[in-house]
Amino acid sequence: MDVISEFFSEYDGLGAFKTTIYLTLLSALLALLIGTVVAVMRVSPVRVLRSMGSAYVNIVRNTPLTLVIVFCNLGLFLQLGIQLADPNSPTSIDDNNFRLAVLGLSVYHAAFVAEAIRSGVNTVPLGQAEAARAIGLPFLKTLRYVVLPQAFRGAVAPLGNVLIALTKNSTVASVIGVTEASAVMKVMMENRPDVIFVVFGIFALGFVILTLPVGILFTSLSKRLAVKR
Repeated sequence: MDVISEFFSEYDGLGAFKTTIYLTLLSALLALLIGTVVAVMRVSPVRVLRSMGSAYVNIVRNTPLTLVIVFCNLGLFLQLGIQLADPNSPTSIDDNNFRLAVLGLSVYHAAFVAEAIRSGVNTVPLGQAEAARAIGLPFLKTLRYVVLPQAFRGAVAPLGNVLIALTKNSTVASVIGVTEASAVMKVMMENRPDVIFVVFGIFALGFVILTLPVGILFTSLSKRLAVKR
């Protein structure tokens, strides 16, 4: 019970999980935006765009997430001087690290989002795209009005898996000083090694609570939105 009271008071465990949720939601939205653009590039009739989309997916998916996050901090911030927060703010360092973490998580998971959406595009019968082109719709309008709405319905389950992975991978943000759940867990384990398994259990349960409903929700949505063929 002492450990649980410390979790809520001294170590602000709920605040840490709140930061994890913010990281996940913001990164998910940005990753969806970037991933959609990359997916469009991947199925584009323009060879250069297809090559660029393929290069992005292959390079990012095979790069460790930790390296991407560290690059955002050491490369963009320390070397190039790119700041995503007001330098005059008293919380500028924390805000900047948080936003750099969002950027890194988004760029990384956008590659997986792109592949999920592309798999959804592959479920759309080719005849529908050909019919849209036959009535005069250009490529982008064909995607917007015909292909992508069905592709997203077919990609609900893979996108849910990406969101679950993103939630768990948000722990990597601690390497650049973002005080999310895993960072607080590390501090608690260092200060209370006598109850290390209890601390681990608390945080493991926290992530189960975050990810399990997502899996159930997206599984249900995938069944309800599945296109009957």
